[in-house]
Amino acid sequence: MSAMKALVTGAAGFIGSNLCEKLIAEGYEVVGVDNLSTGSMENIQPFVKDMDFNEVNVCHRGVMRRLMAGVDIVFHEAALGSVPRSVADPLASHQNNVDGTLSVLDAARDAGVARVVFASSSSVYGGGVLCAEGDELIPRSPYAATKVAGEAYCKAYSASFGLETVCLRYFNVYGPRQNPEGPYAAVIPKFIMAQRSKQPMTIFGDGKAKRDFTFIEDVVKANLLAAQPGRTVAGMAFNVCSGMATPVQQLAEDLTLVFRGSDAAISYLEPRAGDVEYSKGDPSKAQRVLGFKTSIELQVGLARTVKWFSLNQFIHQRD
Repeated sequence: MSAMKALVTGAAGFIGSNLCEKLIAEGYEVVGVDNLSTGSMENIQPFVKDMDFNEVNVCHRGVMRRLMAGVDIVFHEAALGSVPRSVADPLASHQNNVDGTLSVLDAARDAGVARVVFASSSSVYGGGVLCAEGDELIPRSPYAATKVAGEAYCKAYSASFGLETVCLRYFNVYGPRQNPEGPYAAVIPKFIMAQRSKQPMTIFGDGKAKRDFTFIEDVVKANLLAAQPGRTVAGMAFNVCSGMATPVQQLAEDLTLVFRGSDAAISYLEPRAGDVEYSKGDPSKAQRVLGFKTSIELQVGLARTVKWFSLNQFIHQRD
């Protein structure tokens, strides 16, 4: 039996590169796509020889149709991330995230791809004490709106064309290869770099905002489960989360323990536009339908992430 052929968009990014590495290890034939606007070749350098990497923008529909030939499963991870970035430039977020998703879906339909797994976001909920897949979607930022639009297109392509699509709503993913630099970096890698350089950790707001943090290894596992053939999941959305909410202030304190009790200097700034105060996901549907459950607790994931940064000289990625 020939190996399954998978195409990964955003292949040189944080999530995409970790996913590509796992797919290769699992015996998939992998086609990677990335325009390197935010991703980095260094992320895939250890295994790029084992995949077919293509530097291309997913909005180039003709090229995407050609690359889809013979592909069984598409993992659409490419996006211009960050809520603050989308507030600063909504049009760029729309062009990359909505137009890009439509291009990927259309190319997948034309190529006869069996399934597309779409990287959505917890931001579609607008925050909540226990966000469940049936809740009303209330996007509070242009970035969140692009993910709602992407999910809508996924469901439409399932209903109109029979293309199987699955939407995975990621909750605050962190781990090795995540970019800590630039104004749009995520909180955990920024805290780690602040600790390493003995600078204050910056918190937007009073530190009481809570987030459901998910280690990258669990996110990759969720993608593989969503891709398994034979599952009746077309048109569905699933939370990829732990179901545990941690205050940002507590996150900073936990990291000081990982750094063996280093000084936990913190600077506080005004809350950012588009940010939500509380976000925790209900993991029960993913457990019931996909058999997915997170296995990496936050303290363990933080320790593994800090170790990766200490062993790997961080190579700057473009914002």
